[in-house]
Amino acid sequence: MTITNDIRYLGVNDRKVDLFEGQYAVPNGISYNSYAILDEKIAILDTVDANFTHEWLDNIQNTLAGRSPDYLIVQHMEPDHSANILNFVKAYPNTTLVASAKAFAMMQNFFGTAFTDNRIVVGEGDTLCLGRHTLTFVTAPMVHWPEVIVTYDSTDKVLFSADGFGKFGALDAEEPWADEARRYFIGIVGKYGPQVQALLKKAAGLDIATICPLHGPVLTENLGYYLNLYNTWSSYQPEEEGIVIAYTSVYGNTKKAVHLLEEKLKASGCPQVVVHDLARTDMAQAVADAFRYSKLVLATTTYNAGIFPFMREFIDHLTERNFQNRTVAFIENGSWAPLAAKVMRGMLEKSKNLTYTDTTVTLSSALNDESLAQLDAMVGELCMEYLARQDATANKNDLTALFHIGYGLYVVTSHDGKKDNGLIVNTVTQVTSTPNRIAVTINKENYSHHVIKQTGKMNVNCLTEDAPFSVFEKFGFVSGRNVDKFADCTPLRSDNGLIFLPRHINAFLSLKVEQYLDLGTHGMFICSVTEARVISDRPTMTYTYYQNEVKPKPETEGKSGFVCKICGYIYEGDTLPADYICPLCKHGAADFEPIS
Repeated sequence: MTITNDIRYLGVNDRKVDLFEGQYAVPNGISYNSYAILDEKIAILDTVDANFTHEWLDNIQNTLAGRSPDYLIVQHMEPDHSANILNFVKAYPNTTLVASAKAFAMMQNFFGTAFTDNRIVVGEGDTLCLGRHTLTFVTAPMVHWPEVIVTYDSTDKVLFSADGFGKFGALDAEEPWADEARRYFIGIVGKYGPQVQALLKKAAGLDIATICPLHGPVLTENLGYYLNLYNTWSSYQPEEEGIVIAYTSVYGNTKKAVHLLEEKLKASGCPQVVVHDLARTDMAQAVADAFRYSKLVLATTTYNAGIFPFMREFIDHLTERNFQNRTVAFIENGSWAPLAAKVMRGMLEKSKNLTYTDTTVTLSSALNDESLAQLDAMVGELCMEYLARQDATANKNDLTALFHIGYGLYVVTSHDGKKDNGLIVNTVTQVTSTPNRIAVTINKENYSHHVIKQTGKMNVNCLTEDAPFSVFEKFGFVSGRNVDKFADCTPLRSDNGLIFLPRHINAFLSLKVEQYLDLGTHGMFICSVTEARVISDRPTMTYTYYQNEVKPKPETEGKSGFVCKICGYIYEGDTLPADYICPLCKHGAADFEPIS
């Protein structure tokens, strides 16, 4: 396979393996990827599994056409990628090995040698020149082993991403990338979300045209799609709205309750309901789905004063991988002393930002009138926001939406006639109640101010505490004049034709501008309410909560200068210019404070 004029694929497909890492079912096999960069000097990146030694060495020999490699770059020491290091050195004894210090320590453990006579130890920012191609090495500790490096070729703009952006499945497997990449990521890398986030921030500073992972296809198109999914997975945010029901059932009564719940959820507007019988399903798939969707129902029996073993295993998988930022509900069954809900909730105690339904369904052996009523109440809680999003079932005149206005943070959406736009504001106020009038103040420099002044309408989306920092980056740090902020969004629209956010809001208000006040740097729009919907009862995001809990803490250690109080950007220098504008969030010098 030719990747660029100078980069070739050397990897192999494994169609014989049934369990990857001894636990993940791979019915379509897996690939072990290796690459060659052909330049004045030749670099081979990574080896392959021990079962494919000769096939891989043949690939190298055929690709190099009589030349010998100068470097073997070892990015990751798991045996499916490093098993043939010693065989490679025997075949090409004049090759220099390039790896991190920790990787060479692992080679000592695996092979009895750290190759001290022919090696280059590299770390963060180190480079290697091959001729036309200069490689830059980026450390990626715990993504998902401590020795990992990734390699960037600035000439062809290729990122060799180690296990990042990999997936199950051989290269000739015809299947959607996301499904097997998600199962791979959650199962293998999922515990290390913060480390992946750190690597994504480093990657954001690179001009990447191609991603070459160690498993799965080479990625050359729509790279933003893959990067966005990795950002979602590694920040533990739901990828889609929907409900997963994971259950175990001994004699069928819990199963009967689960399938009745499934029917009721679908009838109440839930966009996706996925059911897993944990005794029979692929456990890795069930875990991946729990991370994919926004809500989870756990249903099981009390068993030996605890819970059924498959449910215990499932919850252990979730907590091991830092399951968080979800809504969780419980169904328990116990003929004489139901304890399952208490045990399951206790197992989830260390999980962050879980919201539990007020209703727990308790079966005393089988469904009865009381547990049926509990089931209906649970459906009402789980589907409140889905019903509110749909025109057919929404209460569009629910003026209790006004109660969600506080000194909070909001996304104001608008439309310029060609595309949708949105921005973060923190100045939304109810100024009168008869008639209802809402004041929204927007900086004149924001493109939304220009759009709303022309169109006379907007939507105010009341953000909730579960809104991740990525929402503020999207709507607060870039201009809608230059960026389509809803390019990756499936829009939901109110009656005025404007978007309201599909998640992370508890209410929205559609507003019509009745009056405009010029306040110098800002403009105040006095508006009437044309539509008001309450989406959920989650707490509203306040400015204080954003500052303390959502905004990443800036890495100021060892630095001097000034830090932006809005986004955390650091300006290094003794004096901050009075007219300085933050390059990220566009706030002025007044919103910077000295680094103490």
